[in-house]
Amino acid sequence: MRAVLAVLAAVLAVGTALSRPGLLPHGPARGDARLRPGDDESSPGVLLRRALRLYGRSARRLYVGTNGVISTQDFPRETQYVDDDFPTDFPVIAPFLADLDTSGDRGNIYYRQDDSRDVLDQAVGYIQAGFPRSAGTFVPTNAFIATWEDVGAYQELSQDPEPSTKLNTFQAVIAYNDEDTYTIFLYPSGGLQFLGTRPKESYNVQLELPARVGFSWGDSDDPKRDGLFFHSLASSEQALRNLERESNTGIPGVWVFHVGSSEHVEPGGAEEAAPAVPQSPPEHPNPSTAGYTHPLSSHTSMAQRPSHGSRTPVLLGFVPGRRDTQEQSHWLRGDGGTRQSHSANPSSYSSGHHGVGVEEDVHFNPDVFTYSTASKETCAQHHGRCSPHAFCTDYSAGFCCHCRATFYGNGRQCLPEGAVHRLNGKVSGSLRVGRASVRFQDVDLHAYIVGSDGRAYTAISGVPQPAARALLPLLPVGGLFAWLFALEEPGSENGFSITGAEFTQSLEVTFYPGGETVQVTQTAEGLGPDNYLSLRTHIQGEVPFLPENVTVHVTPYKELYSYSSSAVTSSGQREYVVAAGTANQTLSYRLRQNVTFSGCPHARPPARQRLSVGRAFALFDGHEHVLRYALAARIGLARDDAENPGVSPCHDGTHTCQALARCQPGVGTEYTCECTAGYRGDGRGCQDVDECAEGLSQCSPFSVCLNVPGSYRCECRGGYRPAGDGQECVPLAPPSDPCEDGRHPCAPGDRARCLSRGDGRATCECLPGYTGDGIHCSDVDECAESPCHPAAICYNTPGSFSCRCRPGYEGDGFQCTYAVEGNPQRLTPCQHERMYPREVPPLGDGHVPQCDEQGRYRPLQCHGSSGHCWCVDAAGQEIAGTRTAPGTTPPRCGSPESIQQLTPCEHARMYPREVPPGPSPVGDGHVPQCDEQGQYRPLQCHSSSGHCWCVDAAGQEIAGTRTAPGTTPPRCGSPEPTERPPSMCERWRQSLLEHYGGSPRGDQYVPQCDPSGDFRPLQCHGDSGYCWCVEQSGREIPGTRSEPGTTPPCLPSVAPPSVRPQPRPDVSPPAAGTFLLYAQGQQIGYLPLNGTRLQKEAAKTLLSLHGSIVVGIDYDCRERMIYWTDVAGRTISRAGLEPGSEPETIISSGLISPEGLAVDHLRRAVFWTDSGLDRIERARLDGSERRVLFDTDLVNPRAIAVDPVRGNLYWTDWNREAPKIETSTVNGANRRVLVHRDIGLPNGLTFDPFSKLLCWADAGTKHLECTFPDGTGRRVIQSNLNYPFSIISYANHFYHTDWRRDGVIAVNKETGAFTDEYLPEQRSHLYGITAVYPYCPGARK
Repeated sequence: MRAVLAVLAAVLAVGTALSRPGLLPHGPARGDARLRPGDDESSPGVLLRRALRLYGRSARRLYVGTNGVISTQDFPRETQYVDDDFPTDFPVIAPFLADLDTSGDRGNIYYRQDDSRDVLDQAVGYIQAGFPRSAGTFVPTNAFIATWEDVGAYQELSQDPEPSTKLNTFQAVIAYNDEDTYTIFLYPSGGLQFLGTRPKESYNVQLELPARVGFSWGDSDDPKRDGLFFHSLASSEQALRNLERESNTGIPGVWVFHVGSSEHVEPGGAEEAAPAVPQSPPEHPNPSTAGYTHPLSSHTSMAQRPSHGSRTPVLLGFVPGRRDTQEQSHWLRGDGGTRQSHSANPSSYSSGHHGVGVEEDVHFNPDVFTYSTASKETCAQHHGRCSPHAFCTDYSAGFCCHCRATFYGNGRQCLPEGAVHRLNGKVSGSLRVGRASVRFQDVDLHAYIVGSDGRAYTAISGVPQPAARALLPLLPVGGLFAWLFALEEPGSENGFSITGAEFTQSLEVTFYPGGETVQVTQTAEGLGPDNYLSLRTHIQGEVPFLPENVTVHVTPYKELYSYSSSAVTSSGQREYVVAAGTANQTLSYRLRQNVTFSGCPHARPPARQRLSVGRAFALFDGHEHVLRYALAARIGLARDDAENPGVSPCHDGTHTCQALARCQPGVGTEYTCECTAGYRGDGRGCQDVDECAEGLSQCSPFSVCLNVPGSYRCECRGGYRPAGDGQECVPLAPPSDPCEDGRHPCAPGDRARCLSRGDGRATCECLPGYTGDGIHCSDVDECAESPCHPAAICYNTPGSFSCRCRPGYEGDGFQCTYAVEGNPQRLTPCQHERMYPREVPPLGDGHVPQCDEQGRYRPLQCHGSSGHCWCVDAAGQEIAGTRTAPGTTPPRCGSPESIQQLTPCEHARMYPREVPPGPSPVGDGHVPQCDEQGQYRPLQCHSSSGHCWCVDAAGQEIAGTRTAPGTTPPRCGSPEPTERPPSMCERWRQSLLEHYGGSPRGDQYVPQCDPSGDFRPLQCHGDSGYCWCVEQSGREIPGTRSEPGTTPPCLPSVAPPSVRPQPRPDVSPPAAGTFLLYAQGQQIGYLPLNGTRLQKEAAKTLLSLHGSIVVGIDYDCRERMIYWTDVAGRTISRAGLEPGSEPETIISSGLISPEGLAVDHLRRAVFWTDSGLDRIERARLDGSERRVLFDTDLVNPRAIAVDPVRGNLYWTDWNREAPKIETSTVNGANRRVLVHRDIGLPNGLTFDPFSKLLCWADAGTKHLECTFPDGTGRRVIQSNLNYPFSIISYANHFYHTDWRRDGVIAVNKETGAFTDEYLPEQRSHLYGITAVYPYCPGARK
């Protein structure tokens, strides 16, 4: 107590924050060693004067590293841990893990061992301030002190010519004795002047990763994928900023942790309220529906010891037993809430949660056999039954197999010692969970065994809810594998050494206080070719219901096994803790199990052995629907009474305590019985306490108290529901339907529809033929896309359009023919051109040709307004050299027949034109091939690209005949005369093809006809992705038009077959062929999608770009080209997706740090940000017509996105003083700020062309958010990102790159859940990401 008072007095004397004198003494005067200056240095291993216990293990050496860490082993290269999130691959104590640098005399790092009384007294004072009860008798004998004094962040000289003046000072103290260890982190006031460091791989990209503070066990074969354990105190800027302001001891800047005897880190401050430091109240979950309520009690972390006090009532969701209120642990809340220890959690998407990795099933069908003593079997006859790694021994009654050295097992099956093993199986069951009955058949079970230290990880996938969550306490399902493969102590044998891979386990578990009973049968069926053990599991009975968002914690336990020649038996009672929000409840179950097997009659297994489970975890991943168990166990002999005072009846299940009581071990075999909370009695007879009748409840007004075994619950009366605090009841007002009562903001009903969400809110959606956000809907001008026949007039109407043939023409407007005295006839080329004048170069206005009485071109043509004149041939083509200037004598032109004229093919050879883009655009001029008569050859091939296609007599490409380079050219010939006249669809199609010049652009509509000439039921608009159904006449069926990425189910309009399967209209998977492209340093990676799932096994490197650092990336869907920025080469480049395409640099000068990049496929433009020049620029896709859009009011522009359809541009500026998201038109007009509140580091930005939402990923707030393009309707999708860099939207998912995970993370748009991740084998930071569609998304209708 004197030490505590001395420390408090010292702190109060200097103020409310820790001053530098508050640090423990350090420096050369105290005999400290000084770490060599540098960027990535580590000390020699310091041999401790006595071993310390850290994370439950003994350590004899400590190492100090430059980067703010202490470890029990030497450090790997800093690239393997400095930028990564917790956990690390090796044991770590991290007071401030970041990329620090003491080069150039920027600070010192000191360390030493100390056992002087003044140092130990000061240390124990801090420790007892955080642990006033449990550490009240703790007396340290030694301390290890490491001090980082005025150290700086690593800086690249090329980027930062002047060293930063921001320096940090902090200290870590490890105080210990032979039995226990505590760690102290000290942060003096003003000691943390910077909170993060820039990754070395970031080059010109301005990024700063926050430091990490905490602890990591680091014990795993695959540290990034397996079950890992760590404790994070701070990893965000806000949490780091609070380190010197807050505390878990009552002394600002002082943080104390218990790290010795437990494998969980225990933070201080849990045992009593910390003095003199104001704290935030605990957070409570929000209520849901009436009749379901939530546990309400103060927070305690997993590692904290419970303390008894007055109970707090709950509005019930589930109450299987009494909850004891536990005193609150107040400490750092900057990361979004109170931190706590984390164990092997299956979710690998959010910080602090890493899963158990198991591999996929390998099927096999081994032969099953048994030992037999009924016949005289010998090794000579049956040695083949032994494992290849065993030897056979003959006995008088038969033979037995024994595993050779370095292998273990029963001889029939042998496994290598210390190896990793895998187990596959199927699980079936019939369970009653609460009032629900659940059945499941042959769901997958996989187990992963680390034989070297007795760890067993089990994963069961596909168990339906609520059974999966209710099975969390049933740890014996995975406990079987812990017994099978436990680490063997000298003289003992684990289960596999006795049973091998063929046995049956029968298990019965009874839960208390409810008395539910469940039976489990597990049958092992042998080893497969790859030593995979096969197992079948059946679960039947009743288990207690567990609500959502609960976790189950199992304390370490010991279990006694008894052995005979063919059976193993065990029984006992286990306790487990159910944590729901901030309430913890201790429950229990009793188990009995036996394992039967056919053993060797000459084997002599030990009579009794004790299994010690040091770690046990049960986890349920609701996103992947996987139930996981993780255990670490060792097995040893159970000593007899002469060597051991005896096994406590509490441990072997022989006590006489009632099921509702807890057995408390005493000395030797003595024990006492204590009724569990909510019951009273002597432990051998316990009666339920009726809190409602005795007035012990604390239910609020308008609620009723209901007694339940071991506790009580409060339920709101009829007409009331739980309030926001979860304690009070308020009147129930059912949400009204805004769509029915007119309280919605949607546009009028003839333009939009209102969709009720069922929670009192509504969403708005524009009707087909209108565009907008549903609140404001404007008519789509379909006539802008010329859907009618060239000889027709298009009339735009609200929500639709109509076509009418011009005077003198007949038809339906989609197909018009010229009428002469009532007989339709086709126009001649001259007549057609008179009606639709074309531009004549070099004149800027249209020329109307002069035709004779037969509709042919007159030989002399003159321009009506300019006065130019020239001669033409029969095809209307100007004859070179005949043009005369205005005011001069016109040329003398003979009749077209008298002029030696060029055929169209010969004319095209003389004046090559650009081939319109087809499926694989050529891009440069094509010179056609003509035959001896000057006619087009049926087969045309491009001389440089290798594309080939068929043409008709007019030289127009025949759709669908184009072949790729290197493939067999199409077979082309003279078109066969048709036996039927062209249909309306074919005539309309041909007319539009002629109007478009023979080959339409990707954004122009051409009708699709079937082989019989009828309209195909499904019509699609070019490559825009819009599709609709049509009637037999080709008219669109109202209400069938779909968005890109989906297709409506259309029935044929002509003679449908009698049976035609139809796709469900509500199930329409994304189009096939979509994939992601991501930038990773010097390469661009390819990651295909199966629907929205990541096809990780098919991922590969698409493009290697040595010497580059690719940051921004986007895709041009028209020409199938990738565009990217390179901050190392300071360039912008592109490359095609076709094999053999070479990269082409389009911008090579005037760049410093080009980062974000966006392609407008409609305007054929590219936009980019430059954080070095603080500019936003645009250019044509070939790099021409470059211009600056903005170069003012920009500090750190990064991400950029474009909406081609509406012509809007969006970008982020992560200026730390005033971050923002801005918008303008693509031409730079109407610039304005969209978002500037509640954002931190908006790294990633994407515009979703389907939902019309602008979404961003923020590395500062850790949020993924969306808003409408006008800045309204902002909402948070996910609030627990790690460190996102870039983001893209596709279908119902977002995909973002993450600098903590170094991978691609998938997030569901609707639920915000993390659904998948891809971690490339090569670990390095990922930058930009984009999606490649099989069509162009979001083009105009």
